[in-house]
Amino acid sequence: MKKFLLVLFFIPLFVYSQQKKEVLFIGNSYTYVNDLPTLVEQIALTFGDTLIHDSSTPGGANFSMHSANSQTISKINQQQWDYVVLQAQSQEPSLSPGYVNTNVYPAVQTLIDIIEQSSLCIEPMFFMTWGRKYGDAGNCVPWPPVCTYLGMQEQLRLRYLDFAFIHNASCAPVGMAWKQSIAQDSALNLFSPDNSHPSIYGSYLAACTFYTSIFKKSPIGSSFWPNSIDSITAYNLQQIASNTVLDSLTVWNIFNADFTFVQNNDSISFSNLSSNFDSIVWNFGDGNTSTSIHPNHIYSGSGNFTITLTAYTNSACQIDTSTATISVSIPSAIKENTKDKILIRTTDIQGRNCMPLKFFPYLYFYNDGTVEKKVTLE
Repeated sequence: MKKFLLVLFFIPLFVYSQQKKEVLFIGNSYTYVNDLPTLVEQIALTFGDTLIHDSSTPGGANFSMHSANSQTISKINQQQWDYVVLQAQSQEPSLSPGYVNTNVYPAVQTLIDIIEQSSLCIEPMFFMTWGRKYGDAGNCVPWPPVCTYLGMQEQLRLRYLDFAFIHNASCAPVGMAWKQSIAQDSALNLFSPDNSHPSIYGSYLAACTFYTSIFKKSPIGSSFWPNSIDSITAYNLQQIASNTVLDSLTVWNIFNADFTFVQNNDSISFSNLSSNFDSIVWNFGDGNTSTSIHPNHIYSGSGNFTITLTAYTNSACQIDTSTATISVSIPSAIKENTKDKILIRTTDIQGRNCMPLKFFPYLYFYNDGTVEKKVTLE
């Protein structure tokens, strides 16, 4: 079984175009321990992708400190980043609503304002961190939800998603990838000895999650992992990150174009599944377009048509597309019989002219010589 997994590991499952992303990481020791940004960069390189990155990660820094930190502000303004990652002090988003409302939400707003003033093209991405291994003992008595790892993790999940949706930002669900890993194999220690900071396993899982969140591509198949991690463990962590992010892009508010449709021959009903977008344009492949969220479209002729949904965000600086090809077949005999077909008169089954009533059979006479027997139900 292990040999089978190793063979699969080096076979790419999908082929994607190469990408280049420029990302600023704002946080503290949770980001700089094990050099998380460089881990993400190394994973990206194995797929031919490029991550250019910088960081502002003073120890213990929270959102309020960063919002007034001249180095952080300078780095935000130094160039037009694709993403600015925002990581809070490990406890602050999980604390009581009163504390968070007073001390955290205003600081988040200030940071978002600074980013938007720098460029409307930048996408903020919140770094959802993990709960401490045994919960937050120091804040357990005044705020019981953080007494356990699971309780603290749930508070972090709620708050980071709130930050993301309030500010039309993305969220990298690192904490939820950790939760999944712990549920699968609690013997794999993602924590360092202080039961708070990440071990190399925890940082690698975080890096896989960030790669997937930023590039929207699976890390499965990457040939990079730290020397202290074996290949099977690396593959499992890649799989957890991929499943956590890609199965729930809408949940994490990651910008993405996606749709489904229901086809009834020439009539198509579309459902837009895109997330974190400002506007969309549908191209139905027959020369017609629409900006409706959930459009319906009727094709006038037969053929194969490629539907393209294009989503825009951040002042149209970021664009994503999703496509599907459909086949429409309209029988020519049906088109000929229904062309210019006009109702002449209606009779009951005894041949008397009358207006149809519901639930009774009537004969319908048309100008092309056809007669139909119908029962109206509505």
